[in-house]
Amino acid sequence: MSQIKQLIILRNQGKGIKTIARLLSMSKNTVKTYLIKLDKLVINPECSDVVSNLLKLEEPELYAYFHPGNPAYKDDRYEHFKSKIAYFFKQLKLIGVSRQILWEEYKQAYSQGYCYSQFCYHLDQCEPTKRKTSSVLLHQPAEKLFIDFAGKTISYIDASTGEIVECQLFVACLPYSDYAFAIAVRSQSLPDFLFALTRCLEHLGGAPKTIVPDNLKSAVTKTDRYEPEINQTLLDFANHYATTVTPARVRKPQDKALVENQVKILYSRVYAKLRNIQFFSLNSLNESIALMVEKHNQTRMQQKAYCREEKFLSQEKLLLTKLPEEHFELRHYAVLTVAKNNHIYLARDKHYYSVPFRLMGEKVKVVYTRSMLSVYHDGKKVAAHPRSSKLGAYSTNKEHLCSHHQHYRDRSPDYYRDLARKRSKEFYEYVTLLFQQNIYPEQLYRTCDGLLALSRKTTQEKFNMACKIAIENRICSYRFVKKMLENNTVYLQQKEVPKPLPKHGNVRGKDYYHK
Repeated sequence: MSQIKQLIILRNQGKGIKTIARLLSMSKNTVKTYLIKLDKLVINPECSDVVSNLLKLEEPELYAYFHPGNPAYKDDRYEHFKSKIAYFFKQLKLIGVSRQILWEEYKQAYSQGYCYSQFCYHLDQCEPTKRKTSSVLLHQPAEKLFIDFAGKTISYIDASTGEIVECQLFVACLPYSDYAFAIAVRSQSLPDFLFALTRCLEHLGGAPKTIVPDNLKSAVTKTDRYEPEINQTLLDFANHYATTVTPARVRKPQDKALVENQVKILYSRVYAKLRNIQFFSLNSLNESIALMVEKHNQTRMQQKAYCREEKFLSQEKLLLTKLPEEHFELRHYAVLTVAKNNHIYLARDKHYYSVPFRLMGEKVKVVYTRSMLSVYHDGKKVAAHPRSSKLGAYSTNKEHLCSHHQHYRDRSPDYYRDLARKRSKEFYEYVTLLFQQNIYPEQLYRTCDGLLALSRKTTQEKFNMACKIAIENRICSYRFVKKMLENNTVYLQQKEVPKPLPKHGNVRGKDYYHK
């Protein structure tokens, strides 16, 4: 029971001021003050049975009767000041208008007004921002991952040059368990941003349902309160890890207040702890950062019976989405025109990649990663090539060429020998004889093309006879075969079979020559 109720009860029992003060361990002046206030309440004609009603009240309600508030707010000066509040705040929005100027004008118009310190105090109490409310956000396990970059940089020394390299600190936290992750990267560029985010998900062992980034350029290409445009590469990253991206509102850090708070904590638990240590590589810096963040996650939280790591491992980690086996590769996009040689030119590689010949002159969408390049047309994948670093060279898929170009690229001695073998044995032997000459093979390709044309225009028997005659005479010439076929001399060139002499006695014999 409160002392005020004890005081009222003792007063009703007829106890004096000294006795009440001694029994309640209060000063006599304090007891006298309370009794004066009680007497004013009792003599109030509007209050009937005041004492019993006061004793029925709860302590805060009873306290309000005896402590009605600060009398300063009932002062005439405050009533005058209160009537001018709207005017003061309107004037403060104007260029060059300060509180000092407003107070000087206020004192000139109302000389018995507040001094400057009280003027500013009451102005602060009435400021609209002071009346803004905040809401307690309830988070579900494995639902969100808040990410941000710390405002202050962290550095290491380049061992080769002695240069101090300033790095950005990437910070992330799961709001349900408040489990934190941090890593230093060279910049806030898209490749470094995605590298840090990948390392974060690998450290957590899974992906949340959504990632909540700030409105940095690496995440949001065009900010908007309702429908921000998310960077296409970040969307590819989210799709790869089966998650989504939900950017925080512009200039609304309270949307991800927990990661903002993590940044403040890491200033003391990482920056301050490492301030006197020199690092000579980014890897060594990140190793120390990881150690400091691990200690931070294992530190018992205030008013909690557990640390961040314990809550994360017991209630959140198992609910994260499993990560794919393949690592995400940064994708780049381009829209290119297919040239007349049915190749596209990728300026980043200074290399040419083939596209099906039917798309000559068309616009195609190119998606390329560190290792592969894919070409799309009308939503369909039409070509794929490994990335090449050969400057000015061509990566050509044979199937992308028209039949004429395919034939031209396929030409070789073996190619023509295989074609000749399919037609006849004589033709194969003649083509083999052609390439046995001490002549550069490409000079004979057109000779072979001509012989193939002749083989299609004449009968097989006639053409084979021509090839046989050319082989016997070892004449390797398209014109020779053509003339024989045109003049029908293939039959005249046949050797006559010798007839044996008839038997007779007019034979000298070998003995004749020994005489």
